[in-house]
Amino acid sequence: MASISEIGHAKNVANFEDLISFCVGYGVTYNPILNAIKVANMNTLKTNASNSLTSAITAHTAFKNATNNRELAFEPVKKLITKVMAALKASGASDLTVSDALTINHKIQGKRGKLTKADAGKNANKIAPQDPPVEVPEEPKQISVSQQSYDSMIEHLEKLINLLSSIPAYNPNENELKVSSLNTLLTSLKAANTAVINTYTTWSNSRIVRNDLLYKKTTGLIDVALECKNYVKSIYGATSSQYKQVSKLKFRKMK
Repeated sequence: MASISEIGHAKNVANFEDLISFCVGYGVTYNPILNAIKVANMNTLKTNASNSLTSAITAHTAFKNATNNRELAFEPVKKLITKVMAALKASGASDLTVSDALTINHKIQGKRGKLTKADAGKNANKIAPQDPPVEVPEEPKQISVSQQSYDSMIEHLEKLINLLSSIPAYNPNENELKVSSLNTLLTSLKAANTAVINTYTTWSNSRIVRNDLLYKKTTGLIDVALECKNYVKSIYGATSSQYKQVSKLKFRKMK
């Protein structure tokens, strides 16, 4: 479903197209000095604005798909690492090594605060509860916070894999728990995370282009439309049928 803002942007462009149509209908009477409100230039602006809407929607769709794919990729990580911790404890590794791994696992599971070695000893045989997967909000101002959580997950997982690689006793028979499999998982998580970063950049840039075309002072579609309305008023008068045509067309500056 399209957002209210997307509908608002599209409505502005649609009304601008109506405005151009009225101006064309006035024939040779519509002959402004201002270049921005000449019919040919307004048509160019309308085309560019319409294309920018399409680009922004396409880029947003790609971003949402990337965030969904990343969430699916990260979803099983916490449960998998819980199994890895159980395998490490069953491998005969030293208590100190297990404690170090538990500290990293504590961060992977998303718990707050630092796990002390005393706590690690007391909870050595307990399975940490699973937190729900982190969702990425649509609003750009919230994305940076959510992004950090995924970056942190990757960092902590990489630290755990490096630690496991240094433990000769950790050599499970189960493929999904092997260090090589964990490294493969890490690579896929990094790729999924990078895809989100790149698609967000594309979406953000497309929004800048769209907002400039529609809302930039003087040259944006909204200001051009207002200038056009003023010109029609100057030709036919404030009470004319022609001005009533264009004055009914509403344009809103969207955030």
